Amino acid sequence: MVGIISFIGFTVLVAVIAYIATRNTNENTSDGYFLGGRSLGAVVIAGSLLLTNLSTEQIVGLNGQAYNEGILVMVWETLAALAMVVTAIWLLPRYLKGGISTVPQYLEERYDTVTKTLVSGLFLTGYVVVLLPIVLYSGAVAFTAMFEIPAMLDITKTTSIWLCVWSIGLIGSVYAIFGGLKAVAVSDTINAIGLLIGGLMIPVFGLMAIGDGSMISGIATLTAEHPEKFNAIGDSTSSVPFATIFTGMMLVQLFYWGTNQAIIQRALAASSLKEGQKGLLLASFIKILGPLLVVLPGIIAWHMFAGTLDSGDEAYPTLVRKVLPAPLLGFFAAVIFGAILSSFNSALNSSVTLFGLDIYKEHINKNANEKTVVKAGKTFGVLLAVLAMFIAPFIANAPDGLFGYLQEINGCYSIPILTIIVVGFFTKNVPAKAAKVGLILGVVLYCISQFGLKPMFESSAISEAIANGISGEEAINAVKKMAYPHFLHVMAFLFVLNSIIMLVIGKMYPRATPFEQRYTEQVDIEPWSLVKPVGITVCIIVIGIYIYFS
Repeated sequence: MVGIISFIGFTVLVAVIAYIATRNTNENTSDGYFLGGRSLGAVVIAGSLLLTNLSTEQIVGLNGQAYNEGILVMVWETLAALAMVVTAIWLLPRYLKGGISTVPQYLEERYDTVTKTLVSGLFLTGYVVVLLPIVLYSGAVAFTAMFEIPAMLDITKTTSIWLCVWSIGLIGSVYAIFGGLKAVAVSDTINAIGLLIGGLMIPVFGLMAIGDGSMISGIATLTAEHPEKFNAIGDSTSSVPFATIFTGMMLVQLFYWGTNQAIIQRALAASSLKEGQKGLLLASFIKILGPLLVVLPGIIAWHMFAGTLDSGDEAYPTLVRKVLPAPLLGFFAAVIFGAILSSFNSALNSSVTLFGLDIYKEHINKNANEKTVVKAGKTFGVLLAVLAMFIAPFIANAPDGLFGYLQEINGCYSIPILTIIVVGFFTKNVPAKAAKVGLILGVVLYCISQFGLKPMFESSAISEAIANGISGEEAINAVKKMAYPHFLHVMAFLFVLNSIIMLVIGKMYPRATPFEQRYTEQVDIEPWSLVKPVGITVCIIVIGIYIYFS
């Protein structure tokens, strides 16, 4: 009963604070609704960035991979800090100088309207088919396992998943669709503080459980009994081989933190370039601590539950239920609920923004006033949320765990979009037709590679392995992984290939006039004086971590 009361109390408190903080924001205008009136400060930006990222697909999925593979999966966290530095120093100044509200708006200025529409369509497709359903499903898995909902309500596990998906989806929709970005960002900041506190409790209590009340003894036990789990260098059969750091991994991180609308929208809403850069770099420092939240618990769970769980994705919620004192379970449930809502409503708010500004205003009702655009965006958001809630329960059998599945599927649109943005930034003469070719070719070639050629190669390799007497699930999986290039290597290859194709087209059919970015005065674009020294410090820390764990 105490747990339920604390869960409801903290959740209601966050909602009330978000309402009070946003009640004076004019949300009948595009800037007011979509960008919080361009009024976000560094702390709010950092908190919202972190909680948008640290949802259950991250907490549950990455800890699930750490349960199986160990600390090497921390690459998804540590390299994120480097991508944030690049975004703060290089990308954000260009975005804010142009006064854009969405990344596709920049692409319209750099290329043309059709390119903007294609990119908006890719973002929306990715959100509704991949990101939103996975956030909902992973949240449902967490709550189902943490609180044993099937036993509590005497329902099946499948029914519990459906119930949780729709509960999370409906509440998240209210935040995102009817509250606007500022309500999302404020609630994110409060929940981010709770997540850092609550999230750190799990490894603390877990290590104490292993070490008979002593964290130091717990760490000593883990490192002594499972030294292989503390090697950051992944081999060719791991989910993230070490070589991928130098190929597709950094590209994925740059896309996510520098061009993904659901993330960069927080920085676009900064009150000034200085505040945006401070927010990104503050988030990068905290991100370095990410492995404590999304990797170490998975290793602890391996020590405690190895061989007893149906999948790695059950490791984190099972650990929480095992080690967290009952009175704190409700508080942590509220924090996890906030993290789930954050990723869901952030992606949904970004979808509403993309549709309202880049599709409805551009192609459906060119004469619509701002209030009409916001209303159309909200209507579209309701439809998108309902579709995501219907799709979510059907991804229960995602291969290679939730997190790996999410990253591979995202490649369908992430690398093509990143390619045309990077080429657009570095060149002035590459025309719009090159961007269209780069987008379409990038999507088509990646889909052929990962969903056509890859299954054929894996099937052939498995058949050959069986014919040679190789048996056992682990051996078969190892052969399967070595049969075809890692998807991050494929991403890097296609990034280079499509960039070359775009440059060739630019040489053969250059723009009539070289592109010059227009500058606006919507926010102060004076950079933070310490942005480069702080950014370099972050990079040095990340390199040091890898040296230590290698």
